[in-house]
Parts: sequence; structure tokens; C-alpha cells
Amino acid sequence: QVQLVESGGGLVQAGGSLRLSCAASGLTFSRYTMGWFRQAPGKEREFVTAISWSGGRTYYADSVKGRFTISRDNAKNTVYLQMNSLKPEDTAVYYCAASLRNGASGFRPNDYWGQGTQVTVSS
Repeated sequence: QVQLVESGGGLVQAGGSLRLSCAASGLTFSRYTMGWFRQAPGKEREFVTAISWSGGRTYYADSVKGRFTISRDNAKNTVYLQMNSLKPEDTAVYYCAASLRNGASGFRPNDYWGQGTQVTVSS
């Protein structure tokens, strides 16, 4: 079956960096648009960033532009999220998702989702 497994979360001070990874299995990874979403306590899940199947197109939420970078390695079936200049408001559970639709708005609840990894940014 399809599995998306996130890793790399943790506790970091404001201004610091983290790199999240999402390893995919059970699907033809190179066919999927991959995305990262996050959900903070008491808030709805929100879009963070996405990357096209080839890596040629990337999409970012305004709140993370210039600080976060998404990338993928189709040979390793893995998508990455490099997070720099972290802020306390970046604290959330970060989820990886895979969709056969294009673009940032193509993700649906019935697409493939990981279990999430906690990112906590202290002030």
C-alpha cells in the first residue's frame, strides 16, 4: 500500500533551520505532485508548498516564501522541505501529501497523506 513517511521534525530556536523529508513507497512517485501542509493547534490544516512531478514548478504560501524551499529526488522517492529563518508561528505538525492533480490547489482529503512530523519553534 501507499506510504508517506515524514521525518526531520523537532525543536528549534527562532531563526534556526530544519530539513524535513518525506519518503514515499507503493506509488509511482515521479507521477505525483508532492506537497507539504501544516496544522497548528486549534487551526485548520494549511498549504505550505508544492512541487510538480518533474520538480520544474514550485508553489509557496506567502507566509513561507523566501524562507522555505521544496525539492524532490525522484530516484529516491523522497521530497524535502528546507526551512530557514524559522519563526514561532511556524510551529505545527507538518504533513506530506501526494496528488495526481497539478498545482498547489490540487490536493484533496482523499489523496495520499503522511502521518505528520512535529515542528516546534521556540522564541
